[in-house]
Amino acid sequence: MAENVEMNSLLDEKMSDVFDWSDSNLPIRDAIWNHFMDDDSHNTDKTADEVAPYMSMDDAKLKSEVEKLLKA
Repeated sequence: MAENVEMNSLLDEKMSDVFDWSDSNLPIRDAIWNHFMDDDSHNTDKTADEVAPYMSMDDAKLKSEVEKLLKA
């Protein structure tokens, strides 16, 4: 169980604390959610499906994928 918490801990970190290119104080999980909500015309069901893989990624993969997704 502790592994699962550790795996997802990066999701709760502020964007600006993890990425030097971000000045957002949003937790990473919220930034991912907001990105997909905007892309999906605020379709909650579609967004939930697209966000789900990010919730179980290990920290290294999550950081890499978020950078690809959100870095302007």
